[in-house]
Amino acid sequence: MAITVADANTYINANCIDIEDWAEAEDAKKQRIVTRASFVLTNKYPKYTIPDAAVYEFANALATAFNDTNRLQQHGIASFGVTGVANFTFKDWAKNGEEAWIPDSALDLIGAENGVKIGRKTSKWVTL
Repeated sequence: MAITVADANTYINANCIDIEDWAEAEDAKKQRIVTRASFVLTNKYPKYTIPDAAVYEFANALATAFNDTNRLQQHGIASFGVTGVANFTFKDWAKNGEEAWIPDSALDLIGAENGVKIGRKTSKWVTL
């Protein structure tokens, strides 16, 4: 099935809890988000079939990751404030990189589609 913004809207509205950032995005940005979500999942899990629902779950998470406020953190800003309105301070441990935003629900959907269990563990190089 082809991944579309219309189908993403329907899925996200029906199945996701925190959808404000997705709902507020313009259609062109939504298209970029679903395209990127599909690309990242396909490249991270090339041996598996990626269901559309997993892409939509990830797309909703990416909409939050790249909203107007969180985008600043992605660019390395630690904090900022608007006098008399609000102050924002980003946490050092916040998620970095697109793959860090893949929700467990997307991993569960990919696993169910392929009859496997997909976890978050990754191997890392360690020098002793």
